[in-house]
Amino acid sequence: MPATLTQLLARPELGLRLLTPASTGELDAPLAWAHSSDLPDPTPFLAPGQVLLVTQPPEDPEPYVRRLVEHGIAAVGFGTEVVRAGTPAALVDACTEHGLPLFEVPYRTPFIAVARFVADRVAADAYARSTWALRASRAISLAALRPDALGAVLSELSRQIDRPVALVGADGAVARSHPSGAIDARARRALSEAADPLLRSGRRAAGTVGTDAGPFALQTLGAAGRLRGVLAVGSEGLDAAAQQVVTGVVALAGLALEQSRAADAAKARLRTAVWRALVAGETAVAASIAEPVLGPLPEAPFRIAVLHGSAIAAAADWLESNADGFFARDGQELVVAVGDDVSVTALAARFDLRGGLSSSTALDALPAAVAQAQTAGNRASADDPVPSFDDVAAAGMLALLHTPDARAVAQTSLQPLVAADPSLPHVLRTWLDADGVYDVAARQLGMHRHTLRARVADAERVLGRDLTSFAARADLYAALRASA
Repeated sequence: MPATLTQLLARPELGLRLLTPASTGELDAPLAWAHSSDLPDPTPFLAPGQVLLVTQPPEDPEPYVRRLVEHGIAAVGFGTEVVRAGTPAALVDACTEHGLPLFEVPYRTPFIAVARFVADRVAADAYARSTWALRASRAISLAALRPDALGAVLSELSRQIDRPVALVGADGAVARSHPSGAIDARARRALSEAADPLLRSGRRAAGTVGTDAGPFALQTLGAAGRLRGVLAVGSEGLDAAAQQVVTGVVALAGLALEQSRAADAAKARLRTAVWRALVAGETAVAASIAEPVLGPLPEAPFRIAVLHGSAIAAAADWLESNADGFFARDGQELVVAVGDDVSVTALAARFDLRGGLSSSTALDALPAAVAQAQTAGNRASADDPVPSFDDVAAAGMLALLHTPDARAVAQTSLQPLVAADPSLPHVLRTWLDADGVYDVAARQLGMHRHTLRARVADAERVLGRDLTSFAARADLYAALRASA
C-alpha cells in the first residue's frame, strides 16, 4: 500500500522528527504525494492526501494551517536551517490546534528524498494493484470456463474484490447473489427497485444505490433495447484496479447472458409458428408442437391482447421469465393470451406498449379475437393504453367514429357549413339530438321553430342534400359526432 506518515517518520536515513503530538491527525493514512511550496496559499496547486514541504514560515500560521486542513492536506514538513533555525512555535501550535501533523526536516535531508520515498511507495502500490488486477482477471476468466459460467464468474468476482455481488435479471428480481447470505431481503428489494428504472429505460446505463449491505454500483448488461439484467457490485472502497476488474466482469457477464440468446431466439420462432398455426385453425398441430417446449395451450375462456411498441422484444424477454400463459411475437405485434386485463395493463405500463384486448374467446375463434383486439387497439391512448373490446362494443357504433381518419373526413364534409355560418353545426346537432322535432330543438336553441326550419333549409342548400331522409340525417349526425 502507499506510504504513511508513520512509515515516513520511521526512516532513519531521513532523520525526520514529529513536532505535534502523536494523536494529531491520522498518521497511518496513505500519502498521495509530497510537494514543496513556500507560497502564502499553495492549496490551488495541491491535492488532498498530499504532504506539503516548506522552508518559509507563514506570517500568520493560524489561517494558513486552517486552509491546508480544509483542503485535505495530510501533513506538513518544515525544513530547518534554510530560512531560519528550528520550526516556529506558532506553526507548531496552529498545527496542533487544527489537527494537522507537523514534522521537522533537518538541513541534511533534501526535500527530494522525502518526495522520492513517497513516490516510490505510490509506484510500488500501483504496480502491486495492477498485478493483482491481472491475476484477478485471469482467475475470473478461468471461472468462465466452468459449467455454470455466469455463477462462477460472479462468485469469483466477489471473492477477488471481497465485496458482495448480485445479478438482477431482466424481470427486475435478484436472480443470484454472492457470497451466500451477504445480501438480505431488504437489500434485495432495494437492488430490485434501483435496477427497475434502468431496465425500463432499455438503454445501457449505470447507477448507485445504498442498501443495508452497503452501497452498490449498478451496470446494465446486454445491448440497448435487449437488456439482459443489471450487475450490482458492492462499491465501498473500490479503487481503480478493482473497478477495472469489475469492468471486465461486466463484459463477461454480458457474454454469458448473450450465449442463451440463440436458444431464446429459437424458442421465440417456435412460439410464432405455433401462434400462426392456431390462427390458421390447425389447433392439433399447434398443440403437438407446443406441448414439449412451451407447455399446454391456453384453455377457454381467455382473452387475446395484441400489443405494439418499440419495446416488444424486451417485453417478450420479460414474459419468458415471468409468464405462465401463452404469448408470441407476430411481426411487430406481441400477442398474449390472458385471463384478465390487469396483468396485460401492467405489462403495457412497464414497457410503454399500446394495444387492445379482445372479448373472451377460445382457440377455435382466434381470428375473430385478433380482429377484436386490433379494433380495440385503435382506441388506445395514454390514459387507456390497452382498451377492451367489450368496452368498445358497449359504447356502440358511434363510438367508433372517434378516430383521426373519421374526424378528418367529418371536418371536410362539414367545412361548407362552417364557411357559410359557424353556428350551423351546433344548430343541426341540437336538432338531430331532438330526433328532428323542431319545437323541442327550437326551445333548446332559444329561437322560433320557423327560424329553425329556415336554418335547416339553409344547411340543406349548402350541403346539397335533402335532410328529410333517415340516411341523410344519419350521415350528417355521424359527421357532427366525429368532428366534435
